[in-house]
Amino acid sequence: MPAIQLTPAQRKEKRSAAHHLDPVVMIGGDGLTPAVTKEVDHALKAHGLIKVRVFSDDRAGREGMLQILANELDAAPIQH
Repeated sequence: MPAIQLTPAQRKEKRSAAHHLDPVVMIGGDGLTPAVTKEVDHALKAHGLIKVRVFSDDRAGREGMLQILANELDAAPIQH
């Protein structure tokens, strides 16, 4: 499924709500594994809005992971 599309106002509201949150899923050296995707899916279903932390210096890789998660889980990337 494609990622959810948000208006700029909706994105601003979600960004404000997420400001105080701590990351609930952290992606390490193994990258985006099926287990990580499953964990993100469970966290999204439980909380609706989550932060994901990627331990990598590769900006393009992080953006790719975000896009893959958004598309696979029918979610909207808010900020990266």
